Amino acid sequence: MTTPVTKLDPRYSDSDATATGWDETCRVLEQAQVFWISTVRSDGRPHVTPCAAVWRDGTLYFDTGITQQKAINLRSNPQVILTTGCNHWDRGLDVVVEGEAVRINDDDQLRQLAEVWATRWDGTFQFVARDGYFRHAQDEDLPPVLVFSVKPTQVLAFGRGARGGHTTHRF
Repeated sequence: MTTPVTKLDPRYSDSDATATGWDETCRVLEQAQVFWISTVRSDGRPHVTPCAAVWRDGTLYFDTGITQQKAINLRSNPQVILTTGCNHWDRGLDVVVEGEAVRINDDDQLRQLAEVWATRWDGTFQFVARDGYFRHAQDEDLPPVLVFSVKPTQVLAFGRGARGGHTTHRF
């Protein structure tokens, strides 16, 4: 992955703030258990929902049921925003990832990702990779699950509390 150009936006930062480093931003992405994904419906209305996602090798991966609204939205507009962070005003770091969702249908890559999903949330998500989809390991007759990758075009980091700042990482 290319190292991004990182800049502090003084318009939205405390006067003594410093830019959030890329390493710190990646740490938040790696440790996050919940992301919020924003997609756009075909009629232009926004859609936001929580989802499971993993940050791996400079790419964010998420899954969605084939009939879920975000999957339907991605058919006509692959642009997404995924956010994660905290719910505190006085501490923490919020991160926003912007990019294009690209479907993963290679079974070898899906198998590797299924292993990540299996260990990431205490074994809650158990998938088998087959025919370009995740399949539920406990019941492969359930509808297939799509997996997408997002290579960021821009990542925003919003520091909270003392010396809070708005950092932009551009690729």
